[in-house]
Amino acid sequence: PAAWTGLVGIKPQRGRVSGYPQTDPFNGITVWGPLARSVGDAALLLDVLSGSHPEDVYQVDPPVTPFAEAAKREPGRLRIAISFRTAFGVSGRLDPEIRLAVERLARRLTDLGHKVFPADPDYGLVGLGLIPRGTAGVADWLDSLPNPRPDPRTEAEARMGRVIGKRLLPVAKRMDPYLRRKAGRIFQFADVVMTPTTAQPPLRVGAFDGAGYHKTQSGVAAACPYAWTWNVLGWPGVNVPAGFTKAGLPIGAQLLGHDSDEATLISLAAQLEAVEGWAQRRP
Repeated sequence: PAAWTGLVGIKPQRGRVSGYPQTDPFNGITVWGPLARSVGDAALLLDVLSGSHPEDVYQVDPPVTPFAEAAKREPGRLRIAISFRTAFGVSGRLDPEIRLAVERLARRLTDLGHKVFPADPDYGLVGLGLIPRGTAGVADWLDSLPNPRPDPRTEAEARMGRVIGKRLLPVAKRMDPYLRRKAGRIFQFADVVMTPTTAQPPLRVGAFDGAGYHKTQSGVAAACPYAWTWNVLGWPGVNVPAGFTKAGLPIGAQLLGHDSDEATLISLAAQLEAVEGWAQRRP
């Protein structure tokens, strides 16, 4: 949503914002976070939203200092890995304009004094952590509605969740430590990972109207192959505006952090905002 509308979006650490009475929304791949024009506003809203309910499956300690304060301080010199690689089994042609926009932002980060270099997280078989969670989550959501009248594609997803997703869900959750160890190795030599947020510019409204389940799924996966891996890991990310296509459509880049490190991402995003001035620009 942030990348395709020219906004700042913070995907917080899993458990940072309670969704009670949903104690484990979509089995851990869904979190709530702020959308705003500026990093400062998004950080302030995250401070307001943060907090756990005793029954939440995932809980994290409150930040040592408010996120709004992180938006006001310099991040220091950071090691930033730039990655264009998607996870195994996920195709998706990166639009050349998006690549150029992310590369331009990488040069901007270098100009700000950061060490920027190409490096890819090792995602392993992270897709095995997504599909059971997502399909079982759709099934649970649909089954909770008093009088559901779902789109056929939603019903197909729910059916997959009931037949396969729920059976594999315990295995998917047990994979979490393994997947985090593999992907987390990049933080031995990087403080932040930057990737495109999406592989394609904003799609036309109704782009998948009338399409079947498989065409819709493959089309959505090709358009958005970059963000979901961090949903599986549960770690934080921040979308920042990276400019516009020649047609004037917004492009986003995501800053990805390690466990509970929203503050570093917010500080870096605020530093970028000060030189990019995106809050004053409109698609």
